[in-house]
Amino acid sequence: MTIELPLALRPKAGRTRCLAELLASDQTIVAPGAFDCISARLVETAGFPAVYVTGSGVSMSILGAPDIGVVSFKEVVEHVGRIADVVSIPVIADADTGYGGVVNIFRTVREFERAGVSAIQIEDQEWPKRCGHEPGRRLVSAADMEARVRAAVAARQDSNFKIIARTDARTSEGIDAAIARMNRYRDAGADILFIESPETETELERIVREAPGPHVANMVEGGRTPFLGVDTLRGLGFRVVIFPNSLTRLFARIGRELLDELSRTGTTLAYRNRMLDHRQLWDLFDNNGWVALADRFEQPAPNT
Repeated sequence: MTIELPLALRPKAGRTRCLAELLASDQTIVAPGAFDCISARLVETAGFPAVYVTGSGVSMSILGAPDIGVVSFKEVVEHVGRIADVVSIPVIADADTGYGGVVNIFRTVREFERAGVSAIQIEDQEWPKRCGHEPGRRLVSAADMEARVRAAVAARQDSNFKIIARTDARTSEGIDAAIARMNRYRDAGADILFIESPETETELERIVREAPGPHVANMVEGGRTPFLGVDTLRGLGFRVVIFPNSLTRLFARIGRELLDELSRTGTTLAYRNRMLDHRQLWDLFDNNGWVALADRFEQPAPNT
């Protein structure tokens, strides 16, 4: 018998192929950041073609720690897997440095693929890593990062699964060194290129021009990179634009405001029209589908 399962229980075949087709088109992929299942569902229901699972948002949400390499591989991949279960769009995941040597990277790629991810981002920092818009980042050699990329490419089972190579060289070594590294990582097999924290629009233009390939633009409110709109970035030639912690920042700000209101007035009524109501929140997670599934199997079997 055929059973219509809730979204979180359905197979998610075809997502890596979908991401590959988007990259092959002339579309710029806008992937807002999510740090949990609620934020990921909001990204999908808003109509975006992909969701980016932010490493810093995950660290803050599951450990209460900043993005300084405290969260472990196992914690990340399990959390990302739960997020991938509740959306049908491609999931792009931050895999930090790959969590070890090349053998670890083989396992990282395999486990993220099994978790339902369509692309992972690996960076050229030493472990423990730091946020790309914070000081104190230490780099591995370009040769070591090339080995990470080659291992990631060799490990994937689905050729549509994309490897994003990120360099953090701009801040410590300059834009010329960052572009040189990016070209080496592309030649090692990276599918998508990501120079973190360029500091001017001229540098953004140079990145796309001097390191040919599909590039990620990382838009961080208050970060090191000029905060540009998607249309401008598309015009510069960027193929993927991420807004990793926009929702994280907004949720924290509006949550603090609501709690201040509750503390001051004893009610949240002033914020009621800014919330999803009870039914809207439950419907975001396919409440009717879960209830129907439970009802189907909890009813007594007919007499035979």
